[in-house]
Amino acid sequence: MRVLVVEDEEILADTIADGLREEAMAVDVVYDGADALYRAGYTDYDVIVLDRDLPEVHGDDVCRELVASRSLSRILMLTAAHEVSQKVDGLSLGADDYLAKPFVFDELVARVRALGRRTAPPVPPVLERSGVRLDPGGRTVTRDGRPIALTKKEFTVLEELLRADGGVVSAEHLLDKAWDDNIDPFSNIVRVAMATLRRKLGDPPVIATVTGVGYRL
Repeated sequence: MRVLVVEDEEILADTIADGLREEAMAVDVVYDGADALYRAGYTDYDVIVLDRDLPEVHGDDVCRELVASRSLSRILMLTAAHEVSQKVDGLSLGADDYLAKPFVFDELVARVRALGRRTAPPVPPVLERSGVRLDPGGRTVTRDGRPIALTKKEFTVLEELLRADGGVVSAEHLLDKAWDDNIDPFSNIVRVAMATLRRKLGDPPVIATVTGVGYRL
């Protein structure tokens, strides 16, 4: 899941981002509304965690512009206000959910995950192809019944390959889903992850490289 955190309290923003990354999400962070609109203009985020009281461009205006542009990103609005009228105002702008500060981090994660499920196409409970079986809910992978231990990044890469159902997945797509903007797009990190994944899956090889295009399982 790709998430954008928009929060002008930098310590809080970075804390939220670090916590979401621990939940295997790819997270970018900005600290004002203008940067939020810029990032959302060229990156397809599944969820945007949006503080309402932002400098440069107010959170309400960010929300309005995203909705007007028909962005597919789900918006979780954060605010220090607890009044019902404030919640109604936020939702009437087009936000998908609302969370008042201070909040319990587990609740934030649950709400982000719930919104993320609404942006993603439905997938089968278990993905399987060429003897490789991946359970997204249980976070388990097997090949021909043999358990395979994967890192969070490797799991996400394999999940994207299986979701493609035999189609080619580009390195850019994998970077977008498994990593975040802290990664150099010209690095060989996808190639390295793919080599490790192939080694762990074993023989015969099931992941093919389509030269100049991407990878296929």
